[in-house]
Amino acid sequence: LWRAHSKQQVYLTSLFSQALSSGPALTSSALLPDLDHFRGSYGAKAVIPLYCSADTSSPNISPGLLDLLGRAYGRNVTPEDFIAYLYGVAAQPAFTSRFASELESRKLRIPLTRDATLFEQARRAGARLIRFHTYGERFAPAGKQRGEISPGSARCIENVPGHADGYPETFSYDETDRTLHVGEGAFKPVAPEVYEFEVSGLNVVQSWLNYRMKTGAGKKSSPLDDIRPESWTDRFNDELLELLWILEETVNGYPAQETLLDAIVEGDCFKANELPMPPERMRNLKGAGTHGSLI
Repeated sequence: LWRAHSKQQVYLTSLFSQALSSGPALTSSALLPDLDHFRGSYGAKAVIPLYCSADTSSPNISPGLLDLLGRAYGRNVTPEDFIAYLYGVAAQPAFTSRFASELESRKLRIPLTRDATLFEQARRAGARLIRFHTYGERFAPAGKQRGEISPGSARCIENVPGHADGYPETFSYDETDRTLHVGEGAFKPVAPEVYEFEVSGLNVVQSWLNYRMKTGAGKKSSPLDDIRPESWTDRFNDELLELLWILEETVNGYPAQETLLDAIVEGDCFKANELPMPPERMRNLKGAGTHGSLI
C-alpha cells in the first residue's frame, strides 16, 4: 500500500472478516489507513486501493471493465468514476439494511446498473461523499482547494476551557435542544443522527470524544500511551466541528441515496458473467487479505 500511495490514491475500507451490520458498507480515506480504519477494531482490515501503483498507471480494476461500461453508457468511464459509483451505492445504511442476508457471506457485491443516467447520479453522490470523507483531499470540485470543507450548521456556543483544570473528563448529549456538551463547552445544533452515526457498531462522534477525554480510551500497549495532552486546544474545537459538519452532509444525503439504490436494484443491472474477472496476478497481490481488487 505504501508503494502505491500518491495524491491521487483513494482507499476504500470495509469488513470482510465478519458480516457487516449497521451503517455504510464502505468508508474511504486519502491517507493510508491502518487495520482498524473501518470501525476501530482489528477485525476490520479490508483495505482496497483505487490504484495498484503510485503513478496511477495501474487501476485496481479488472482490465476491460471500464471499456465495457464506456460502451454501455456512451461515455468515457475513468477509475475515479467507477469508485465514486461504488461509494454512492454502498456507502449508506440502506445498502447494509437491504442486503443484510446477502452480507452474511462476508462478501460485498454491489449492483452495477446498465442505465447511464443512474450511473451518473450514483457517481455524483459517491464523489460528493468521498470529498467529505477524505476531508476535501479528493474529488474537490472546481473552485475548491484540496482540504477545504464547507461549514455546516453546528457551532461552538461555549468554549471548552483551554487550561489544565478545564480539560474535559466527560461529555453528554441533550437531544431536546440538540446540544453536545464537552466538559464545560457546548456545540449545537447537533442532530441525533449525527451524534449516533455509526459504522458497524463504532459510534464515530462518541469514539472521537472518548479518545480525547482527559483519561483517554482504548488499550494501552506502551508507555507512549500515557503521553496525553495537558489542555484542550482550539484545534480540538476545529477538528470536532469539521467532524460534525462532515457527518451532517453525510446523513443529509442518505434519503436521496436510498431512492437511487432502489432505482438501480429495480432496474436493469449487469450480470456477473457479463463482466471481466480479475486476472490471477490481481487476485494474488503481495499482502493478500489486507487489500483486494475493486472487481
